[in-house]
Amino acid sequence: MGIGAGIASAVIIIAFLGFEAVTNQPELVIEPAPAVQEAGPPKITMSTFLDNGSPILGNPNAPVTLVEFGDYQCHFCNVFFHSTEDSILKNYVETGKVRMIFKDFNIIGPDSINASHGAHCANDQKMFWEYHDILYTNWTGENNGWASSENLGRFAQEVGLDMDKWTECMVGADHSQTILASNNDAKSLELTGTPAFFIIGPDGKTTRVFGAQPFEVFESIFEAELMK
Repeated sequence: MGIGAGIASAVIIIAFLGFEAVTNQPELVIEPAPAVQEAGPPKITMSTFLDNGSPILGNPNAPVTLVEFGDYQCHFCNVFFHSTEDSILKNYVETGKVRMIFKDFNIIGPDSINASHGAHCANDQKMFWEYHDILYTNWTGENNGWASSENLGRFAQEVGLDMDKWTECMVGADHSQTILASNNDAKSLELTGTPAFFIIGPDGKTTRVFGAQPFEVFESIFEAELMK
């Protein structure tokens, strides 16, 4: 199983239960968000998974949630997009069983951050997922210029965005704090590579899946969660 390049991060201590993750790692305990942040390592709460990301794709009330932490330049994120994501969408998202959220974990280079900005600025015009898709459709490698500012603008035109509004958003870096917060969420979860997935069941328990796994891996977990 391959994953994209990792980055160094502080060691975070997380409380774990059970041992049911695909990666043979403990199951995360999602704690209610505290009213006041206590001193020490950050707690893993539902907001760690759901905040600072894309709009929900699919039924907002779907019983299972799939959260992807990705980098638009990441090779294996692109592999997942082309080989697995479509089957997940057709079989689970479009049928109302699973909802999907994409969160930024920028580990490849500056163009990754710019691409994230492009997607969030597209979200201001309710076109996040259209822009997300065109980014991965035009992927050609890591740090080779395909996600240059010029190309990001061309993609925005191709999906039909209002270019004046999108450009103003990009120049102002309007979503910098959201992108930074998403990256910090990834570090709180001790992620070191992309893509990384968290599948949250109806009972709030979470299973990790690392790398561009085949559809069957996700299918098995979804079916188990849907039976609860």
